[in-house]
Amino acid sequence: MSNILKDLLCSTLKVITPKVHPEGIKFILAFAFVTVILSMISSFLGSISLILTIWCIYFFRDPVRFTPAGDNLVISPADGLITEISKNQNPPKDLDLDTKEKWQKISIFLNVFNVHVNRVPVSGQVTDIEYKEGKFLNANLKEASTENEQNAAVVKTKNGQEVIFVQIAGLIARRIVSDLKEDQEVKAGDRYGIIRFGSRADIYLPEKTKIKVLEGQTMIGGETVLAELSVAKSNAKAATKSVAKKTIDKK
Repeated sequence: MSNILKDLLCSTLKVITPKVHPEGIKFILAFAFVTVILSMISSFLGSISLILTIWCIYFFRDPVRFTPAGDNLVISPADGLITEISKNQNPPKDLDLDTKEKWQKISIFLNVFNVHVNRVPVSGQVTDIEYKEGKFLNANLKEASTENEQNAAVVKTKNGQEVIFVQIAGLIARRIVSDLKEDQEVKAGDRYGIIRFGSRADIYLPEKTKIKVLEGQTMIGGETVLAELSVAKSNAKAATKSVAKKTIDKK
């Protein structure tokens, strides 16, 4: 009977106590400590602090996500609301990329209730990472893409296409955390960082990429398919030749 109760308790704790990102542990402990102190002074203040502690746990939650498989799929790097989809965009200036090439950009706004753990949108190799200090404007503003503190990364897929994804600090967010390193091999859906307390994620895609989402749509990081990269001509020809050769061999 005791084993049954123990298993039931463990299962219950897993449900009511979500997995949290390591970056949030120090904040949760700090909130919990303040809650204990305030509870000794006032039950009202203690209750308010307890609510804030629960919110802190909720903010840093790190749920399991199931990423769709597909070499050319671009997966949302963050939870949130798509506030902008635009064409003919220039990539972030600090990245070592051809400035003559135009990109499509998708902007996702994360409010303080969204999951803030960021995920890699495509599989491939990290070719460039650039951190830039900046302002802390409201992440909903267009100027936030160029003016705010941010961390940009580039991943080249096995088909040779590049995808840029940028963590952008917001009005409340004051710290960007990224675990990516140059030359690192990554998979779509991998966790790679977090932005604390409200932020924005921008994704730059090649001009011929097929966008599969709309402005105003809600994203689930690591699960929602944002777009599908076009197959490079060289790869398409190689695939056609391969199919033709197999057909001849069968004959």
